[in-house]
Amino acid sequence: MIVLDANILLYAYDRTAVLHKKARRWVERIFSSSEPVAIPLRTVSAFLRILTNPRLPGERFTMEEAVQTVDRWLEQPNVRLIVPGEQHWPFLRQMLLEGQVQGPLVTDAQLAALTLECGGVLYSTDRDFARFPGLRWKNPFLD
Repeated sequence: MIVLDANILLYAYDRTAVLHKKARRWVERIFSSSEPVAIPLRTVSAFLRILTNPRLPGERFTMEEAVQTVDRWLEQPNVRLIVPGEQHWPFLRQMLLEGQVQGPLVTDAQLAALTLECGGVLYSTDRDFARFPGLRWKNPFLD
């Protein structure tokens, strides 16, 4: 199962991003494939928070446009929204301690734990995920 980090989706929808064309092609391909794609609720929240913030550089959406975009993702038969389950804490605890996490990396640890919990592979351009033992992750733009 492919688990998506927000940065992949942000690149795909911000036409001013350096990786926009590559990310857009990749995202369109996986959303139209039969491979299961999981989008963490945290990823959706980050996508909405960043893409609708007019103070940030780049192309910005209205909240209505951004929500409609998320709705279109979730309409795909291979795409589902995921949230932490009852066994999330042991995974998160492991990522926090073994990844030697502090401060802002707690969010990365949460995404890593959720990916482990669902047995997926995290797709992100963020190299910080290499710090988490047992996490399978890939940068789709380096393949």
